[in-house]
Amino acid sequence: MSPLLRTASEHAWRLLVVGALVYVVFIVLGRFHEVGLAVFLGLVVAALLRPVADLLARWIPRSLAVACSLVGSIVLALGALAFVGETVAAEWNSLVAEFRVGLDRLQPLLEQPPLRLSPHALSDLRDRIGSYLSSHRATLLSTAVSGAGRLVAALTVVALSLFCSVFFIYSGDRQWQWLCSQFPRGGQERLAVAGRAAWRTFTGYTHGIVLVAATNAVLVGVALYALGVPLAVPLALLEFFAAFIPLIGSPVALAVAVVVALAAKGPLVAALVVALIVIIGQIEGHLLHPLLMSWAVRLHPLVVALSVVAGAIAAGVLGAVVAVPLVSVLWSVRQALRSPTAGA
Repeated sequence: MSPLLRTASEHAWRLLVVGALVYVVFIVLGRFHEVGLAVFLGLVVAALLRPVADLLARWIPRSLAVACSLVGSIVLALGALAFVGETVAAEWNSLVAEFRVGLDRLQPLLEQPPLRLSPHALSDLRDRIGSYLSSHRATLLSTAVSGAGRLVAALTVVALSLFCSVFFIYSGDRQWQWLCSQFPRGGQERLAVAGRAAWRTFTGYTHGIVLVAATNAVLVGVALYALGVPLAVPLALLEFFAAFIPLIGSPVALAVAVVVALAAKGPLVAALVVALIVIIGQIEGHLLHPLLMSWAVRLHPLVVALSVVAGAIAAGVLGAVVAVPLVSVLWSVRQALRSPTAGA
């Protein structure tokens, strides 16, 4: 056998073993994806609240500090959601009226080049939606019932993630030390190095993406409010959550804002919102990410884009959210283990 063929065969069986291992891991994660999601959310909460708990623990017992940080964050989140709900309820009637006026205003524009839609296109669309809802009432009802089951599953994931976060915040370092002690002595130091690098990158990414999302949400909310676009606060909250999906999240959320502005305020305000998309994209790409994310995530933009798309294909929106921090953590672990001092 030639040396080239022998080398190729040696690498081939190793690749087959690695591929089989990756396949088994994805099968296991697919079977227990709720557990994996709960652990991931628990790590996110721990990355955000552990510094707060450490600060409070200087004056009060650590268990009480953990409880205060968790309860305070839950109250803050519920208060924000209640405020958004009240805002939507207060503006709903006027928003419906503005949408009707906006649709009547849009119809002449849609009849002009280049679209040249039928004069009755929007009215036909409304009639078809109404007939679809009336004829598929039973299907929609069964979908709502199945959605109730999904709500129970989601609440279970949230409860498990909070349970995990309590222990991660309170004694996550001791848990990691115990896990490292279960491995052979020769690999404990390398595992500790990998763990420190992974946690440093994960916390850096989490803090950075939250700051980027909050900044984007404030900019969007202020701009939409200044332009008089309805539901400025809910749209800003949508931008906050969408920013957790790099590259594609913010444009999608702002596209929703464009639709609302187009229907409620007309083409001129919608064009200004489009300009807002460009401006915020430039601020995020050239100011926020370099300042807040570059020290934690050292990935090429192409790698980020491929990671987001691959995660979305594999696991939908959640996969797109998890993909970039996962790839970043794996890359930082690889870099840490390649260091000459790793395991020394």
